[in-house]
Amino acid sequence: MSVKTPLEMLYHWEKTTPDAVYLRQPIDGVFHEFTWAQVGDQVRRVANALIAQNYEQGSHIAILSKNCAEWFITDLAIMMAGHVSVPIYFTAGQETIRYVLNHSNCKAIFIGKLDDTEHQCAAIDSHITRFAMPYGTIPATYQWPELLQQQPLSSSPVPAASDTMTIIYTSGSTGNPKGVVNTFGSYGWSCQALAQALKVGTKERMLSYLPLAHITERVYVEGASLYNGFCVSFVESLDTFAENLKAVSPTLFISVPRLWTRFQMGVLAKIPPKKLNRLLSIPILKGIVAKKIRQQLGLDSARLFGSGSAPISPATLHWYERIGINISEGWGMSENNGLGTLSYPFRRDKIGCIGHPYDGVDLRIAEDGEIQLKGPCVMKEYYLEPEKTAEAFTSDGYLRTGDKGTIDADGYVRITGRLKEIFKTAKGKYVAPVPIESLLMENSLIEQICVTGSNLKQPIALVVLTPEAQVHDAEHLRHSLKHTLEHTNKKLESHARLDAMVVVDDSWSVENGLLTPTLKIKRHLIESKYHDLIQREHSQSVVWQQA
Repeated sequence: MSVKTPLEMLYHWEKTTPDAVYLRQPIDGVFHEFTWAQVGDQVRRVANALIAQNYEQGSHIAILSKNCAEWFITDLAIMMAGHVSVPIYFTAGQETIRYVLNHSNCKAIFIGKLDDTEHQCAAIDSHITRFAMPYGTIPATYQWPELLQQQPLSSSPVPAASDTMTIIYTSGSTGNPKGVVNTFGSYGWSCQALAQALKVGTKERMLSYLPLAHITERVYVEGASLYNGFCVSFVESLDTFAENLKAVSPTLFISVPRLWTRFQMGVLAKIPPKKLNRLLSIPILKGIVAKKIRQQLGLDSARLFGSGSAPISPATLHWYERIGINISEGWGMSENNGLGTLSYPFRRDKIGCIGHPYDGVDLRIAEDGEIQLKGPCVMKEYYLEPEKTAEAFTSDGYLRTGDKGTIDADGYVRITGRLKEIFKTAKGKYVAPVPIESLLMENSLIEQICVTGSNLKQPIALVVLTPEAQVHDAEHLRHSLKHTLEHTNKKLESHARLDAMVVVDDSWSVENGLLTPTLKIKRHLIESKYHDLIQREHSQSVVWQQA
């Protein structure tokens, strides 16, 4: 495969389809549209503004902002100016912002849409040049209108495939985040391999709302749009998400398990499960009801649905299938540009699998069950951490993913847990929590779950209920959870059976530090927070934290 860089793709589209709309940014309820020519012009102006700073070639430039048109423009401008982008999650606290900026030695930072601008910007040292995107009042060295007053760069530089394009700091479920160094070659190959697998074209529409600081959105939305020439729209705010989704009516839609569950709960809040099941069981009504639900969600035009970042319950996938939404799971990580496996085209018989490897990705299962892979998509290194880089690869060059799994006769991979998350009970038996959590998540009243039990006689499950669960009385909830617990335990070996399900009071979020920005649970912090609760003797199989 002849690999193109993102900049070459920008040059291609601004030349061949200059008047086609590329980016759509909602401001005060109105979508402002940018054609490929306009995006190219702004990229060239911002690139020239960066060049005027006389930073050493290959300097590190941070981006701290929610998703917006200027995020894409800034990313491309940093590339065009010959520098390296360092995205930071827009939910990051001061400690994380300070760590990433210092560790990567950033010379400048682009600041955009944030929820807590003043507090987050306080973590930026004074020696770092600030560039402000056009959202609200952001104290900065340079404001966006000043950048656009620069003359556009007349040349069209093309970086080498071996040049570093970006350093992506992992969201870090444990310890400080590591800086994953990805090259133009590895990113470009991944985007092109994705395009071949999905067979998308210029007429697609996508909504960009998952963090662009994460590799999934960076490749599957920004990258996919650049390498296929289609239009991307953004969300104005969390409050306008549903409205923006309906307005865009995307043809391709990717989400994460927690949000797929929230969408499901929204439907069931309007149509009780029993009534919905009855309607969907009537052939003449099934298609009509399913189409109406897709329309209400804003997904009636979508032909491809995806889920990634964390495990999703097979029960959830089966529920969506009944309303005509066939969700394909994907699996990857920052260290391989998000390109590991994909369950596409959708296959009902493969629900519960994360798919088969992309063409060109060599995947194997090691003796200890670890999923390992090799391919052009794999990172160069961890920035400034040679020891961790060495630990990340086997002696024959395969990336250690840390995930355990199996491969079936059709080449489909199933994850059975994380190597580091497997714990030993007091009986000396090892338990993998992820498959158990997936079984428990079949109960639609459960929103979040953490199975734990190191040094306990039997594991237990900490559970956060959905907001919709509050409409049910305690007895109904207890009965439902007990039924789920008993049903799950029947499927488990004796040493892995759960002793109790404990409903905790508070939900786990990015804000309280118990979820990563990609909505994975921080298992070690949850176990620490609920240590006394975990160690307590439980008289019943389903209990509440305050009982």
